[in-house]
Amino acid sequence: MNLLNDISFKRLQGALDASNMRQNAIANNIANADTPYFKRSDISFEEMLQQQMNDGDIKVLKGKVTDPRHFVIGPSSSVPAPVVEMDQSTSMNNNQNNVDIDREMSLLAENQLRYNAYIQQVNEQIKMMRVGIEGR
Repeated sequence: MNLLNDISFKRLQGALDASNMRQNAIANNIANADTPYFKRSDISFEEMLQQQMNDGDIKVLKGKVTDPRHFVIGPSSSVPAPVVEMDQSTSMNNNQNNVDIDREMSLLAENQLRYNAYIQQVNEQIKMMRVGIEGR
C-alpha cells in the first residue's frame, strides 16, 4: 500500500492542482484586463470537494471493489477535478471586458495563501509518516 495514496493526500493533491490552475487563470485575467470582449475565468474546486465530503457523511455502506469494472457502492474515494468556469454574465466597462484588476489582485493573494497552507499541510503529513516509520 502506498502511504501517499490515501484520500487525504488525494484531496491535498487536488487542492494543489486547483490552486495552480487558479494561479494561471488569474494571471490570464490580469494579462487580458484591457482586451476587448475578454471574459474572466475562475476555477471551481473547494465547493465541489466540500459537497462531495458532505454527501459522503450520509452514506454509511461501502461496497468492496475487487475489479476496475465494478460499480462503486457508497461514498467515493475519488476527488473531483478542478473545473474552469468563465463568467459570461457581467461586464466591467464599455468594451464588454469583465476583469476588475483590484478583485483579481485580491484573488491572487488569497490563492497564494491557500497554496501555502496546502503545502504546509502536505509537509506536516509527510513529517508524521516519517516519524511513524522511523520512530523518531
